[in-house]
Amino acid sequence: MYLPTVYKNFQDHFPEVFKDFKRLGISTRQAGPLDEKTQDLVKLGIAVGANSRGGVMSNTRKAMAAGATAEEVRHAVLLAMTTTGFPNMIAALSWVEEVLAGDDG
Repeated sequence: MYLPTVYKNFQDHFPEVFKDFKRLGISTRQAGPLDEKTQDLVKLGIAVGANSRGGVMSNTRKAMAAGATAEEVRHAVLLAMTTTGFPNMIAALSWVEEVLAGDDG
């Protein structure tokens, strides 16, 4: 899976913090009943709300790897429109389309 350079640099410069961060991610995923695909779609929605380009792209890749279809990913982003606003949603949709087109790195 594609990892941005800044993510790799963080891992190299702060290995103990990175290890703790990864463990926290594992713990939160294991803490409840949601399956992996649903978790990734929820996290995609959170990234849309945070207007996080990297988060949207990362969680799009993860959701697709967990079995989500392009239509499901687009729907998750579309649902954010009434909560985060049209401009935020449309920006996120453009980032999703970059991932789907393979133009994300």
